Amino acid sequence: MKFQLQHTDTGSWARAGVITTDHGQIETPIFMPVGTVASVKAVHFHELKEDIDARIILGNTYHLYLRPGLEILEQAGGLHKFNGWDRPILTDSGGYQVFSLSANRKLKEEGAHFRSHIDGSKHLFTPERVVDIQRIIGADIMMAFDECTPGNAPYEYAKTSMELTHRWLERGLKRFDATDNKYGYSQTFFPIVQGCVYPDLRRQSAEFIASQNREGNAIGGLAVGEPAEKMYEMIEVVNEILPVDKPRYLMGVGTPENILEGIERGVDMFDCVMPTRNGRNGMLFTSQGIMNMKNEKWKNDFSVLDEFGTSYVDHSYTKAYLRHLFVSKELLAMQIASIHNLAFYLWLVKEARKHILAGDFVSWKREITPRLSKRL
Repeated sequence: MKFQLQHTDTGSWARAGVITTDHGQIETPIFMPVGTVASVKAVHFHELKEDIDARIILGNTYHLYLRPGLEILEQAGGLHKFNGWDRPILTDSGGYQVFSLSANRKLKEEGAHFRSHIDGSKHLFTPERVVDIQRIIGADIMMAFDECTPGNAPYEYAKTSMELTHRWLERGLKRFDATDNKYGYSQTFFPIVQGCVYPDLRRQSAEFIASQNREGNAIGGLAVGEPAEKMYEMIEVVNEILPVDKPRYLMGVGTPENILEGIERGVDMFDCVMPTRNGRNGMLFTSQGIMNMKNEKWKNDFSVLDEFGTSYVDHSYTKAYLRHLFVSKELLAMQIASIHNLAFYLWLVKEARKHILAGDFVSWKREITPRLSKRL
């Protein structure tokens, strides 16, 4: 993987760049749709390519490990061939999913013991095993195994957790460097900064991660219960330290406003289930604000869903029609809403990139941000 930094905004840390992988190029800043179990829920890949123009998607190590399982993925020749997606794929490490299974897991120096949420079977993720799993999945970008602490974790817990994550990183890097790419294309490995909401821990972690000199770096453990302003503060602390010539990936974030705030602070890559999960429940993100498509107010509104200009949204779907589909519990409602939201998120980061290159990102962000969280 290679990263070319093309331009940095004069009034902020916002950056425009290009990531090059063996499965294609990714212009940054970028939002990555989440394909948890080898699919982006309710969205065909031809829609991801043609209507949304997604350049990279995510796969989830924990879920793919359980279903369809490594044997099937290896027989298929990796996830790209299994699901037919021929652009880049990033896999998380499973650390967040193990964190979310707090009632069914035990953390030890060795790794994380957990029970499957599907059938209760027992499993063990070690830093080495997680590297092996992601090799088999065939991700272009792989993530280190870490512990994701909750946003309200006490200082001593956060410190102990961060130190464990660092030790696990050293083991994972050793395994990654000792193993080969599995399917004939290159794979890369991102460390993850932790440290909860404590600036000194975040600095310590960022310095340790930067010292590993990998092709890219991730920022984890945010958007897990802490106030948004604290998240933004931690991004600033970390990005003062992480190298400017490597892409920075803020994991699991977030709302459109979160994404623009992250971009302003020097983040290049984002992912979140919010566009599809909220879309399936009737929430649409637009350039004018947020709509609940089940509301009565849209019953006879025959205007298009948004005016931001993507080819998909400018089709004939209207607010009244989409509301009708949701009220009627038609499956097409979830599909249209998911595609719309993903198209909007991709439009948003592309607009941000355009304004970074034009040199007016800060003024554009100041103008659009108040609208994004407005309830319509």
